[in-house]
Amino acid sequence: MAQELLIPFVLGLAVFLFGMKAMEIGLHEWAGPALTGLLRRFTSTPLRGLVAGTLATTALQSSDVVTIVTIGLVNAGVLTFRQTLGVVLGANVGGSITADMLGLDMSAQALEVLLGAGGCWLACLLVERLPRVDVRLRRLAAPLRQLALTAGGFASILVGIERMYTIVPALQSRGLFVWFLDHAQQSVAWGLLAGALVTAVIQSSAATIAVTMGLADVQAVSLDLGIAIVLGANIGTCSTALLACIGGSKAGQYVAWSHILLNLGGSLLFFPFIDELAAVSAAWTDAPYDQIARAQTLFNVLCSLVALPLCYIGLNTFRTKRFP
Repeated sequence: MAQELLIPFVLGLAVFLFGMKAMEIGLHEWAGPALTGLLRRFTSTPLRGLVAGTLATTALQSSDVVTIVTIGLVNAGVLTFRQTLGVVLGANVGGSITADMLGLDMSAQALEVLLGAGGCWLACLLVERLPRVDVRLRRLAAPLRQLALTAGGFASILVGIERMYTIVPALQSRGLFVWFLDHAQQSVAWGLLAGALVTAVIQSSAATIAVTMGLADVQAVSLDLGIAIVLGANIGTCSTALLACIGGSKAGQYVAWSHILLNLGGSLLFFPFIDELAAVSAAWTDAPYDQIARAQTLFNVLCSLVALPLCYIGLNTFRTKRFP
C-alpha cells in the first residue's frame, strides 16, 4: 500500500506544494510591491474591492496569500474592515484561475519548461551576483529571475500532478475507495465532507481540486461527486484564514470570519444545485477534466456576485464603526 499509494502521493504532493510556493514567491517578488498600493487605492467600495481582489489573486495565484495580506493590513490599521469585504469576494474569483490553468493540457512540456526555467533562474542569479556586470543588465535580470521562478513553479505543479495521478489505478482497486463511492452514490454530501477535510489537512484547495480533476478524467468519480468535492475544498481552505487571524485585532478576525461565511455559506447554498452546475459545465466542455475546473469558476463567480449586494447593507454603519 505504501509503495502504490502513500509514497507516490506524498512525493507528488510535495512537488506540487513546492511548485505552488515557488510560483507564489516569484509572483510576489514581481507584483507584490504593488499589492498594498492596489488594495489601499481601489477598495473604496465593495465592487472596486472585488476587482482589486480578483486582480491581486490572479497576479499572485494564491487567494490564501491575498486573504492573509488583507488580514495583516487590517490588523495594522491600513485598511478598515469595510474595505475588505469586496477583496474577500475577489480573492475567491481570482483563485478560480488556478483551476483553469490546471485544466490546460501542458503536462507533456512540464519537464522541459522546468529545466529551461531553472537554467534561466540560475543565469539571472549569477548576473545579479557578479560584481562586474553592467548595472542595466543587472536590473533586467531581477524581473527575469522572478518570472523564471514563476514558470518553474508552475511546471513543478504539473509534474507533481502527474505523479499524484499515478495512484489512481491502485486507488480504484482499494476497498476504502469503493466504500466511499458506494456511499457517495447515496449522497454526494460525502464528497463535500471529503473535500473539506482533505483540504484542511493539506492546506491546499488547489491540490484537492487537481486530484479531483484527475479522478474525473479517468471516470473514477462522477461529475456531480467531483463538484461536491470542489465545494468541500472551498470550505476546507477557510482553515488558513482562521489560523491567520489568531492573535490579531477584532477587525482582522472579522475579515477571516467573513471569508469563512462566504465560502461555507456559498458551498451550502449551491450544494442543492450540483446537478445544474454539472449540466452547465458539461455544456461548456466535453472533457471531464475541464468540467471540474469550469464548475469551480462558475461557482466562485456566481457566489461572489450573489454576495456582492449584501456588502452594501449597513455600509454607513461600517464607515463609522471602529474596531479595537
